[in-house]
Amino acid sequence: MVLLHVKRGDESQFLLQAPGSTELEELTVQVARVYNGRLKVQRLCSEMEELAEHGIFLPPNMQGLTDDQIEELKLKDEWGEKCVPSGGAVFKKDDIGRRNGQAPNEKMKQVLKKTIEEAKAIISKKQVEAGVCVTMEMVKDALDQLRGAVMIVYPMGLPPYDPIRMEFENKEDLSGTQAGLNVIKESEAQLWWAAKELRRTKKLSDYVGKNEKTKIIAKIQQRGQGAPAREPIISSEEQKQLMLFYHRRQEELKRLEENDDDACLNSPWADNTALKRHFHGVKDIKWRPR
Repeated sequence: MVLLHVKRGDESQFLLQAPGSTELEELTVQVARVYNGRLKVQRLCSEMEELAEHGIFLPPNMQGLTDDQIEELKLKDEWGEKCVPSGGAVFKKDDIGRRNGQAPNEKMKQVLKKTIEEAKAIISKKQVEAGVCVTMEMVKDALDQLRGAVMIVYPMGLPPYDPIRMEFENKEDLSGTQAGLNVIKESEAQLWWAAKELRRTKKLSDYVGKNEKTKIIAKIQQRGQGAPAREPIISSEEQKQLMLFYHRRQEELKRLEENDDDACLNSPWADNTALKRHFHGVKDIKWRPR
């Protein structure tokens, strides 16, 4: 199995294994699905952290309004009365004005937070350092865990406009957001390796050979964005060590320059008449008055 270290730009994303005989059309779609799936888990974790702190989403026409404005306009949060967390709610006002402030109690909050941490660990970039490959099954498992935690805390479900429910139902609208720019459509995804585009009409082995123990750094890119930057010759850690070595060397040379160049001439080994005086027997004669 060829090991692919998938990156977006210079940032590591995940490891993936594939046979050398894999069609690149299939592999590119697979990499894009895992990449986008990880982004979905990250978005859900971010929103669920807010859910644990401030409760469900307010209706779009009530978001950002003060209590006085809501009362003046006679707006009512009908879903807020239906979607009550298990064990009762604890009021914690959302300063941004996106959520209704009816947060779950401490026990239910811990259920959400623990599940969030577990899901983050599954799709974490630290899996690259640990040598663990991330598959679509692992991404789906993380999504199922998050869905289960929300159902435990909110058995009546979430409002249809809540971004968490929309993510679970694949109805999320990411247009005009930074999150939307990070997503790569499967049909527009490209893989690059060694400054070459891995064309979908070929097989992986056409580029990396038939050695199944090969490891490559593949960069995922949106079509039309051009070739990604090539990998640096040395890693950032190696560059730091190299700079540290040259700094120490420079300091050492600086200290040598500060020393007196003639200081060594007073040393015994620098006396060019020492051998002659040794044979004449006048090596240690000292002149002093009687």
